[in-house]
Amino acid sequence: MAIEILTIGTELLLGDILDTNARAIALALRESGLDLHWISTVGDNASRIAQSLRLATSRAEGVITTGGLGPTVDDPTREAAAEAFGLPLEFRPELWEGISARMSRWGRAPTENNRRQAFLPRGALPIENPVGTAPGFIVETSSSAVLSLPGVPREMEHMLNATVIPYLREKSGAPSLIRSTVLHLVGLGESQIDDRVGDLERLSNPTVGLAAHSGIIDVRITAKGNHPDQVQSALTRIASEVRRRLPEAVFGQDDETLEEDILARLAARALRLATVEWGTGGKLSGRLGATQARESYSAGLTLPGSAADLAEVKGLTQDWGRQRASQWTLGLSVRRSTPDSEALIVIASPEGVQETSRLFSGPPASAERWGVNVALYLLWKNLGANKIGPGKLA
Repeated sequence: MAIEILTIGTELLLGDILDTNARAIALALRESGLDLHWISTVGDNASRIAQSLRLATSRAEGVITTGGLGPTVDDPTREAAAEAFGLPLEFRPELWEGISARMSRWGRAPTENNRRQAFLPRGALPIENPVGTAPGFIVETSSSAVLSLPGVPREMEHMLNATVIPYLREKSGAPSLIRSTVLHLVGLGESQIDDRVGDLERLSNPTVGLAAHSGIIDVRITAKGNHPDQVQSALTRIASEVRRRLPEAVFGQDDETLEEDILARLAARALRLATVEWGTGGKLSGRLGATQARESYSAGLTLPGSAADLAEVKGLTQDWGRQRASQWTLGLSVRRSTPDSEALIVIASPEGVQETSRLFSGPPASAERWGVNVALYLLWKNLGANKIGPGKLA
C-alpha cells in the first residue's frame, strides 16, 4: 500500500507555522511498517484541496489529510472531499450530539457554526475525536481511502494511533516492523562514499541512502520485516558491510556523535582537551560541553571575529592550552566569505603542534558548522591513529 500525506492550511504554505504533523505521521507510518511515498501541502481552498485529493487517490491507496476540519468558514476539508468524489454532505445527528456533549463538559455552549463539524460526505465513516470537537472521517473509493484528521497536533496524534494506523495496517497487510539505523561518516565526500557502497544503495530491503550535513555524511539503512530478530539481523548485516568498506570514516551510529567519541578516546588515556575559537559563535565548545563525557573537556575560549592568520591561531591555541593545563588543545578560526569560506585549524599536544587551512565553497551560513565538523574530524583522526607531531595536518 502506497500512502500519501496531505497537510492542509494556508499558514503552512506561508511558512507561518512548521508542519510538525507530517513528521509525526511519517514516523508513525514507519514504525507500523507502512510505506509513505508522498507528502503534499495545499492551502485552505476547497477547489485546490479537491484537486489534490483526486491526484493523491490516483497514485496512493491511502491518503491521510490533516487540517481544515474546524468550525469556521476557512476550514473547507469536508466540502473539498465531497467535491472531489462527487458526494453530497449529510448531517450526522450522532456527531452533533457528541460535539455538544463534549463542549458542555468543558463548560461551553456550542455555536451554530459548530454544526458544520457534524456534516460528512455521504457514506463516510466517522473517526471519533474524544479530545476535541472536530470528528475525522474516512471516504473509501474503489481503489483508495482518504482518512481526514484535524490539524490540532494532540487531536491528530490521538486519532492517528487509535484509528488510522490500525485501519491502514488491516487494509495493507503490511509487515509489522520498519526499523532504521544511521551510520555517521566523516573525512570522505558523498560521491566517494557512494562509489564504495553504491551497490548497497540499489537493494530493495534493506534500503540504503546517503545524506550530507556540512562535512558529515549519514548512511541510513532501513529494513522491513515481520519479526524483530529478522529486521535487526538485516540492519546489522548491512551496517557491518558499510563499516568493512569504510573503516577509516565511520565514527558513530544513531545517537553517537563525533565529539562524544573524541572525548571518550581522551578519557581512556586520562587526557583533557581545551578549545579556543574565533568566528564560530561558540559552536565548538557548545558541542563538546554538551556531551556526557564532559570530564575530559577542560574549557573553551570563544573570541570575537576571525584570527588574522595561522600564526595567531597557533600562538593563542598553545597559550590557552598551557593556561588550562590541558594536554590537547584545538584551535579553530572560521572566516565566512563568498565564494570560499576558510577554516584555520591548529591541534597542540605535548608531542607537537599541527596546523592547516581548509576552504569551503558552500553557503557562508553553513561555514561555522562545517568548520567545527572539519576541526573535530582532524582531531578524531589523529587520536585514532595515535599520530600527532609538528607539521601540517593531513
